Amino acid sequence: MTLVLFSVFVVLVLIGVPISFVLGISSLAAMFFVADYPMQVVIQRMFAGVDSFPLMAIPFFMLAGSVMEKGGITSRIINFALSLVGGLRGSLAHVVSISGVVMGGISGSGVADTAAIGTLMVPEMKKRGYELPFSAALVAASGSIGLIIPPSIAMILYGVSSGTSIGDLFMAGFLPGILIAAGFMLVSHFHAKKRNYPAEPTMSRAQKLACVKESVWALLLPIIIIVGIRMGVFTPTEGGVVAAVYAIIIGKFVYKELSWSDFPEIFSSSVSNTAVISFLIATASLFGWILASEQIPQQISETILSISSNKYAILLMINLLLLIVGVFMDLGPAIIILVPVLVPVAVSLDVNLTQFGLMMVMNLTIGLLTPPVGTALYVASNISKVPLSRLSFAALPFVGVMLFVLMLVTFIPGLTTWVIK
Repeated sequence: MTLVLFSVFVVLVLIGVPISFVLGISSLAAMFFVADYPMQVVIQRMFAGVDSFPLMAIPFFMLAGSVMEKGGITSRIINFALSLVGGLRGSLAHVVSISGVVMGGISGSGVADTAAIGTLMVPEMKKRGYELPFSAALVAASGSIGLIIPPSIAMILYGVSSGTSIGDLFMAGFLPGILIAAGFMLVSHFHAKKRNYPAEPTMSRAQKLACVKESVWALLLPIIIIVGIRMGVFTPTEGGVVAAVYAIIIGKFVYKELSWSDFPEIFSSSVSNTAVISFLIATASLFGWILASEQIPQQISETILSISSNKYAILLMINLLLLIVGVFMDLGPAIIILVPVLVPVAVSLDVNLTQFGLMMVMNLTIGLLTPPVGTALYVASNISKVPLSRLSFAALPFVGVMLFVLMLVTFIPGLTTWVIK
């Protein structure tokens, strides 16, 4: 059965079938041709995969991200970031990194953040003489921070799949996310000095205060979400509802840039994106159930542990495996499929599951910047019209930063576990 399952999986991936259909078709093939499972199990397992209250957070955070883009929240976050770094060489590049952190605290989606930041910043950077490949690569990398900075859709998926506290995962993502953004700013600093990129005018104190005043409602949103979840005021799912409602109120009644005619498009986009993710989760759940039924995770776990008795050597191997998987598979299904396989290994190594969750998410987030999946790169390429080959090369320094922080998370547990209650 394992041979049929993985053979069909590999063939379908190679011919370019969407991953959600790959997971479903390969599962059906294994069940129909090899195993004696009743076909009713297919619907039961797919429904069970999405029948989860915490997963309801995903559509609400996606809705909040759509509202944020239409309601003027994104532009005010960018203006706030500019007030912090005006006067520094390559100011607009630093604005992109800071905006990635702040917006990551609202939408939880790396691709959505890439699109929102890129639409505003790439044309502006082009006007100021920034190289397009550098600008687009920085936008893709900074948008990807949204999967590490809480609230993160990827962390919700990991938390549901592994039984780890989503609140702990959210808090654990703060420091690594900020370190990555700082690394991006360092890369931008050296690139700006080398290419003599301009410094934006330093704002006066009055102008800075005006920017802060204008953006304070936008900046409060991630604070409300994280503090509310951490203090137990609401669950992550309820936090998604709070984020969506708050974004609508601010966009419509405070900033007054959201019109009633925008809502059909916003809700339609959120519903279609949610449907795609939900179907992906459903088919991945079926695939994962077959793996568990055939005891494949236990076999893989025993094989990994038999290679070495050194904890850190095994963690390095797991990192390498996840990096390879991230190159060829979307983050969502990769988490759902690999959590049952790798979490038992982490438990046997006495690795904290919050730390391990950050490792998984960071490894697979790097896949957003590496073709053939490279979703964030595709979005940035579409916005900037830079060929994917040039963009992939320009993104290498930012991938290097993420790998460095990944190693810190892997070998310094306190970087992520300090937040655990």
